[in-house]
Amino acid sequence: MLIEFSVSNFLSIRERTSLSLVAAKGLELASGNTFTTDTPVVPGLLKSAAIYGANAAGKSNFIKALQIMRRLVLQSSTEIQAGERLPVTPFLLDEDSLLKPSEFEVTFISQGVRYQYGFSATPERIIEEWLLAYPSGKAQRWIERLYDEQNQSYRWGTMGKLTGKKQLWQEATRPNALFLSTAMQLNSQQLKPVFTWFADTLHVAGFGRWHPGFSMKICEKESARQQVIDFLKAADVDIDDIELEKEKFNPQNLPGNMPEEVKRQLEEQFKDKSVVQVKTVHTLETGRKVLFNLDDESDGTQKIFALAGPWLDTLENGHILIIDELHDNLHPLMVKFLVGLFHNPETNPKNAQLIFTTHDTSILNQEVFRRDQIWFCEKNQGQNTTVYPLTDFSPRKSVENLERGYLSGRYGALPYLKNIKLAMAG
Repeated sequence: MLIEFSVSNFLSIRERTSLSLVAAKGLELASGNTFTTDTPVVPGLLKSAAIYGANAAGKSNFIKALQIMRRLVLQSSTEIQAGERLPVTPFLLDEDSLLKPSEFEVTFISQGVRYQYGFSATPERIIEEWLLAYPSGKAQRWIERLYDEQNQSYRWGTMGKLTGKKQLWQEATRPNALFLSTAMQLNSQQLKPVFTWFADTLHVAGFGRWHPGFSMKICEKESARQQVIDFLKAADVDIDDIELEKEKFNPQNLPGNMPEEVKRQLEEQFKDKSVVQVKTVHTLETGRKVLFNLDDESDGTQKIFALAGPWLDTLENGHILIIDELHDNLHPLMVKFLVGLFHNPETNPKNAQLIFTTHDTSILNQEVFRRDQIWFCEKNQGQNTTVYPLTDFSPRKSVENLERGYLSGRYGALPYLKNIKLAMAG
């Protein structure tokens, strides 16, 4: 479970900004939208959070920060080579920020234990890294690492509660790699719940066009395919069945305007391999079945199919799903349906969590969300992105019209629109 995520000095985010899934006081929608855990000293948590804000306010950057954090945990010791620059970009509109590291921190629960893990980094190196564990409710410092600029070396804390070959792991950790990643590669069992939370529980998706690959993969199993079909029908998508057709890769089917170099790479990559084609089945009143390529369906249908796999997998396993622009190509009632699956104990028995950005204000009401589930994102005059909760404005319980309040500017996070005169060609 995710408790809180914070980031500073990354892309448009200069000052530290945080999003918390800790439930505030109040019993509204508690049975569906909140849950409790058996983990010591952990308050009630929320099953979802929606982030609103103008275009270019930095919503995607906030999600990208969590994506980059996950990538460095999983890949910094294996796929990032010695001397290679790290994919972190500081706030560029302030000279002081250019010289400071980007910082990421997340508090979460894995296998019944609360953890607080974070690091700061420049493109050249990891500056600081820390991990606090709370196996019995009291903090234990498992990782403590700090770069000493004057001596150009790392100082390590005692890390007394961390078992294993710590000295070996420290010596093997490159400047541009995380100790957590390196220790896992060298078989640290104690750190495994932390690493696997990033690898298996946390899923960040939704940048650009949704890819149906995951949904296609799970459709290879009959039981999972039927779940996808049931999901599509519940979402009122007019598809009766899904069929997967495998055919040998044919470079002649590639678009004619594709660059020759790209064509050669794809031909080399998929030579002698089968390509899976998704066919949607529509049944006529006469009983005859008509098959369409998935690409021939509407953009909304394609997105719902692409969402089906991640949605079902997240709900079934109690994972965390982070999505940018959930509303894109979806009807407002579809967005409400998708969010409602997380709020329904029957469809979300393992307390999976959903965090998403959206412009869809039709669900911005107290019948769908608690007040602590609504967040806003905006840039100030210095072009610095901040994320803040609706609860900062103390909206009235049950009666306040949140959609109207937001669109009227009460909570901020709206675009500044100006009149413009267009010179029309005569």
